[in-house]
Amino acid sequence: MSEAFASGSHRGVIRWNAAALKSANGLYLAAAPTFAMMALVTGLGGGGSSDALCSNVEASPLAGMVPMYLLMSIFHSAPWLKLIAGWRRGA
Repeated sequence: MSEAFASGSHRGVIRWNAAALKSANGLYLAAAPTFAMMALVTGLGGGGSSDALCSNVEASPLAGMVPMYLLMSIFHSAPWLKLIAGWRRGA
């Protein structure tokens, strides 16, 4: 057991946990927009050297970085959907 808990002064730990929780909330909300921006920037970039190397290979429509970033954005959108659902319930 740490001295902070043994002595009863655990307010600093509680404040640190609250700050860590706020940071974690921000991080999980940041994933979907970050991946969406990466898909946009990659798509507007007009491809790249990796696309030129693989241009003669038959590929899936999901091949490439833009579809991967879009899928990752969709998979990471659950926190935003929960947040929106909470706003709608509160309104």
